[in-house]
Amino acid sequence: MTGMTRWAVLAAAALGALGVATPTAGAQSRAELEKVLRRKVLANGMEVIVVENHGVPIATLEINVRNGAFTQSPATEGLAHLYEHMFFKANAALPDAEAFADRAAELGAVYNGTTQEERVNYYLTLPADSVAGGLRFLADALMSPLFLEAELKAEKEVVLGEYDRNEGQPGFRWQQEATALLYPGQSSRKNTIGNRQVIANVTPAQMREIQRLYYVPNNCALIVTGDVVPDSVFALAERAFGGWPRGADPFVTAPIPPIPPLAGNAGSISEEPINGVAVLLQWQGPSVGKDPGATFAADVFSDVLNTPGSGFQKRLVDSGLWQGIGVNYYTLNQVGPISISGQTTPEKFRAAMQALEAEIARFGDPTYVTPRELEAVKAQRAVSSAFGIEKASEIAHTIGFWWSVSSLDYFMGYIDQMAQQRITDLLRYTRAYIVGKPRVTSLLLSREARRQLGVTEAELARPFTAGGK
Repeated sequence: MTGMTRWAVLAAAALGALGVATPTAGAQSRAELEKVLRRKVLANGMEVIVVENHGVPIATLEINVRNGAFTQSPATEGLAHLYEHMFFKANAALPDAEAFADRAAELGAVYNGTTQEERVNYYLTLPADSVAGGLRFLADALMSPLFLEAELKAEKEVVLGEYDRNEGQPGFRWQQEATALLYPGQSSRKNTIGNRQVIANVTPAQMREIQRLYYVPNNCALIVTGDVVPDSVFALAERAFGGWPRGADPFVTAPIPPIPPLAGNAGSISEEPINGVAVLLQWQGPSVGKDPGATFAADVFSDVLNTPGSGFQKRLVDSGLWQGIGVNYYTLNQVGPISISGQTTPEKFRAAMQALEAEIARFGDPTYVTPRELEAVKAQRAVSSAFGIEKASEIAHTIGFWWSVSSLDYFMGYIDQMAQQRITDLLRYTRAYIVGKPRVTSLLLSREARRQLGVTEAELARPFTAGGK
């Protein structure tokens, strides 16, 4: 049970000088996927998606809920994650967490859940002959949680312990501060791990309110992958979930406030006893719901720059200015971030930033990405994506993510859309979201290195140009 956040990924990327990448969005072309993927919407609005693969006699059952950090306010920050933990506790069919674990063992199931910005998912991997029992097991947890006071009291301590472990990791507060600057007034909608005080004061009534709003069949998808027959799964899903009454549209009942645009550049500095200087530049990127075309271009553009031997890597890393640097766009409906993260040394910091600034200024140049580079990364993405469908659990998680943040159609068409990207598409993306656009520049370095550099937040908020401080 995990509160999955981007800060750990980005911190590792910058501290370890590694590029980060958006999760693989497609498995194969739409034509290939349609041979193995079937879907049905139950009368109550629950979508059932089945991927048939008889290679191994196991199946993965996954429930995805459009919930997560994006539904939070400051008063509920972290409760989507705590709810995820409570899913594995008492319900009307199983009196306590021990009974839940015992029933999972009887089914031969391995189970877990995760909370991200725009989805919460719960999944079982189990023998294929246990699918019927597994679906009933998930249905009971979804439809009739009890939120016993004693279990909630104990589980919030588990979540607070997880919070403490995250807080103790290098880069936690650094990323928290960067997120607050990138999403002014809305950072609680990006914070999956939550707020300590909110978690400590949670009540069963708050859990029931999350259930009432978001845990309704028309806000959920059931994904079943592996050694299964689609028509059989549809019948079993109808039996397990068909009696679950449709709820109100949660996003009509509780509309999600829009993300306010950045008014200008901002900078932040965090001090921790690390070697080197970790740098994170972030822009507000496209919303997959409002500008899906830009999300495909973003992935291709990031791939080009992250490719070893690219001009970007040669001029920044091979030159010795940066120990490592990576570019990423994280696809979300609620304005995903564009990030450049890397590590350099105090001695090379300003020269490294000036070189990076020169690269960013060229992102809008029609000759910056060559046709050869473009075609190479599109082919590479298609090949690497094709392997995802072979592992039942992996494809279930992938489909669930894209169903939650966008739609199944987005997932189905991903490879085909990637193959259609042109230089002009990349230019539209970089010019609309990066070049000359407001950004947040964040540093993580030791107190000694900060004193040595004399760097300030005000300096970070200005472009780094040759001849500057």
